[in-house]
Formats: sequence, structure tokens, C-alpha cells
Amino acid sequence: MSANKKRSDCPISCSLDIWGDKWSLLIIRDLVFHKRRTYGDFLKSEEGIATNILASRLLSLEENGLIEKLEHPESKAKVLYRLTDKGIDLLPILVEIHFWAEKYFKIPKGLQNTLKEAKKDKESFIKSLVGELRKA
Repeated sequence: MSANKKRSDCPISCSLDIWGDKWSLLIIRDLVFHKRRTYGDFLKSEEGIATNILASRLLSLEENGLIEKLEHPESKAKVLYRLTDKGIDLLPILVEIHFWAEKYFKIPKGLQNTLKEAKKDKESFIKSLVGELRKA
């Protein structure tokens, strides 16, 4: 959805208009937790996003100020995507989604260990990730 359109003044509705669809949230997840940064990287996600959907969601996330494009240091034909501060501010929500999912779904072993660490000190875990994302 474009930056100026919204369905209502409800904060949840306005937020979901920007990042609430499956693909947008998975792109954000990939930027945060899987260090994916290029169009080709996103296409490799196990969920199998179609190229037209990926292009549309990247454009929408950029127009809404959650991601930005940077020049690729090795190729003029590629760009790198990075979360903006506005996008990074979604990190606590992503962590809470993980905690919720852990209650109701089988979680891969590697992620279980990460969630265990996050639960020990959620604020420090988030602060550390935010620091990494701001350096990226």
C-alpha cells in the first residue's frame, strides 16, 4: 500500500497496511535474522516468493520508509537493501511473534537456542540486534 493511503485511523490497521502482509513481514524477517540484502537473496527464502510479488513488496517497503536501497559494492546491476530506523523499530514486534509462535508451533533447534537467549534478557538481545542492523 502506498505511503499516503490508509483504511482507517486505527493504529493497528495503519501499521498492517504497511508491513502486515505475509511477504512484507518475511522480507523484514530476512533482513533482520537471515542477513539477506539483495533481490536474489530474498528469492532464495524457503517460502518461495514470486518475483512480481517481491518487486512490489520491496517498492512498498521503500515508499513507506522501512527499507532503503544502497549501491552494491561489487555490481552496478545490483542493489543492497537495508532497514531504516523505522524498519529497525519493528524488531521488538518480530521477537514477540517468535515468542508467540514458540508456544504453538514446533521451532527448529537452532532457533530454539536463539529464543532461549532472547528470553534471558530480551532488552539486551534486541539492543544487540539493533546495533548490528544499524552497522549494516
